[in-house]
Amino acid sequence: MSSAIQSYLAGRKLLQTEIPPELLSTDNIQISYQDGIIKEKNQWKCARCGNTNQHLFATYPCSRCMQECTYCRNCIMMGRVSTCTPLLGWEGPDPEISQPERPLQWDGHLSDGQQHASKAVVKAIQNKSDILVWAVCGAGKTEVLFAGINEALKAGSSVCIATPRTDVVLELAPRFRKVFPDTTVAALYGGSEDRHQYAELVISTTHQLFRFENAFDVMIVDEVDAFPYTFDKTLQWAVEKAARTLSAQIHLTATPSTAWQQECITGKRAHVTIPARFHRHALPVPEFKWCGNWRKPIEKGKLPRIVERWVSDRLHANKQALVFLPNIKLMEKAAPLFQKLHPKIESVHAEDPNRKEKVERMRAQETPILLTTTILERGVTFPNIDVAVVGAEDRIFTEAALVQISGRVGRSADYPTGVITFFHYGQSKEMQKAFHHIIRMNREAKKRGLIGG
Repeated sequence: MSSAIQSYLAGRKLLQTEIPPELLSTDNIQISYQDGIIKEKNQWKCARCGNTNQHLFATYPCSRCMQECTYCRNCIMMGRVSTCTPLLGWEGPDPEISQPERPLQWDGHLSDGQQHASKAVVKAIQNKSDILVWAVCGAGKTEVLFAGINEALKAGSSVCIATPRTDVVLELAPRFRKVFPDTTVAALYGGSEDRHQYAELVISTTHQLFRFENAFDVMIVDEVDAFPYTFDKTLQWAVEKAARTLSAQIHLTATPSTAWQQECITGKRAHVTIPARFHRHALPVPEFKWCGNWRKPIEKGKLPRIVERWVSDRLHANKQALVFLPNIKLMEKAAPLFQKLHPKIESVHAEDPNRKEKVERMRAQETPILLTTTILERGVTFPNIDVAVVGAEDRIFTEAALVQISGRVGRSADYPTGVITFFHYGQSKEMQKAFHHIIRMNREAKKRGLIGG
């Protein structure tokens, strides 16, 4: 019985309601109990998610303690943590798992840029230090992690790959299970069947890390700049809490924040760059096209002529394309106008119930043009597409967003080039920053001999 509860609780802090009653024993001294909601300097704090925003706490008449209880609304989707509901943890040793001599079973090859970054990751894991892997879109960041994770697993270390997005977890889990076939790999997201499994390699959304504490020797955060992680302090706190005090911290992104970029340039942040894609072709550089006050014609039921011509050219050439628009309302107005050019043009956004099916139709080349919000700025690959941004000067299109959007073009070795066009009513600073970001990466890649020409 103790081994079952050990596996359930090791590295975690759970509500009692999350644990099968038969696993709880009143005489098990290795189970710890911690107040779920605590008070620090007369302020409430959630021990699970770290929330200290007092507006996100509320009270209710509790049937458990028959008093008014305070609970945290920030992480309520994971079960209610209140002043009378403790978090249960495990004070004993972690479960023993036998590790194969060669956890990694992969016969692929790394590019020169990937190899350079892979060695830096291995060194950071061995030294339990921090490093940022600044890799362009399509550089092959996943493969860069293989050798480092292999070293960690051989040493008996626990590894977590955290990402803000569920779809990335679903994409990564089968890839890691394939190359680490004899290692227990758990994929954690809302409703995941693996959520109570003890594993040496955990691939998790950052939200699921609320349930962990002092659990991982190696913490890898993918897409560290992505929403909502970059704006949510509690998610960042969850990552820190889930890692052991002495651990390796690996951050991955194609678009670090301005502050992080400056720290890299000034030597304040350890980092390694992969400025070239694995297929050794340069990143496509955005073309800036003035299209006037593009909102007015859309409001009047017309597309800007230059945008209409761009789309018509792709349809005539049978070339698939993504067209990004600033928001859902505008996209829904524009969609019928695009569909006059071709009835199979579709639109997609985050709240779209048919989002997955529409993306799959695009992958199957059934959809010639897909209109989208920034929901498809990262995490999707279509092998042979051009991309346009309508209203690139809109404030939703930050440097990071525009670089990621540009990164949808030319990702495949079979189709390494393509067109990325920013249609605008005046160039923004973010557009300029994105342009120079891509130029800088191409220049560095050429200097290091990582791309031809």
